[in-house]
This record gives sequence, structure tokens and C-alpha cells, in this order.
Amino acid sequence: MKDHLHHQHDASLDGSSDATPGGDATHRRPGERIFTAILVLFSGALLWNAYGIAGFDSLSSAGAVPMATAAVMLVSALVIGWKTARLPKTETETLTGDILPPLVLVLAAFLVLYGIVLEPLGFLPTSALFLIAAIKLLSRRGWGFTLAVSLGTLAVIYLVFRIVFTVLMPAGIVPEAEILQAVRTLIGGGK
Repeated sequence: MKDHLHHQHDASLDGSSDATPGGDATHRRPGERIFTAILVLFSGALLWNAYGIAGFDSLSSAGAVPMATAAVMLVSALVIGWKTARLPKTETETLTGDILPPLVLVLAAFLVLYGIVLEPLGFLPTSALFLIAAIKLLSRRGWGFTLAVSLGTLAVIYLVFRIVFTVLMPAGIVPEAEILQAVRTLIGGGK
């Protein structure tokens, strides 16, 4: 019987890493030490900010629950970091091949770019460009499929959030208010 913790996974065959949560429990995966250090720093910053709300005034102060939560996060991150640092590094995985492949980095860059251009371009064109690029890249299908899924998804999101729930979204270069008013006028018969 083969030991499932020590099998050799070849990510080049299917483009994915070992799906076992945490991988091999006796070895440190690539990037784990850095990730736990980031968790410690992030938790410490949250604790500092939570302390800034009301300090240690009382258990019923506005900052009590955020401080307790951040303290639990910090202690947990420190314990995980200490345990992780003691493990030997695995030799069967690489950071760019198994943990953080280039496709993930490209999609992260897409999200950053989305955040940057959302205000000047507006929700509709930015979301359309993002969905088209991401779906084309991920699906590796033809342009007909890509455009149908992207624009169909965008239409549903727009109808649900903008029309039904009236959530305001950055208009940008699309004269959305004028278009909606024209549709209301057409539907209302010019009232």
C-alpha cells in the first residue's frame, strides 16, 4: 500500500499541486516561512490598531473585541510560524511550480490593474475588460465563448446590483445615468 503523504506529485502533468491540505506534515512547503512571517506582522499591526481604538480601558470598550481577536490571531500566527520554521524544507515542490504558479501572479496583476482603472474607466468597461481577459486566459476557449460568458456575467451582475439593489458603481466613461433615464423614459412612455 502506497503512503499518500510521501507520493511524488508531478505538477507538470496536470498544472496543479498536491491537493493534500498542507502537503506533507513533516516538511515545510516553499514560501511557508515567509507567509507565516507576513501573518505575524499583519496580526501585530491589527493588534496595534485595535489597541488604538480605546486601549485597555475596559472589557466593554469599543476596542475590546478587536483586540482580543487580533491577539488570538497573533498568538496563533506565532505558534504556526515557530512550528513551520523547525520543519525541513521539502525537495519535491517549488514555489513557482506548485505553490504560486505564473497564472496566479498574472491574475493577481489583473486584480491590481482592475482596482487602479476602476475609478477612471468606470465599472462597466473595467469589469468587461477584466472578465474577458481572465476568462480567455483561464478557459483557453474561443472568442465567442469568452465574450458570451464575460458579457453575460457582467449583465447579470449589473442587473442584480445596479438595477435591483441600486448599488452605486463608478460610472467612468459610460454615461450610465443618461442611459438609465432614457430606458426609464421608454418604459414609462415619456412620463
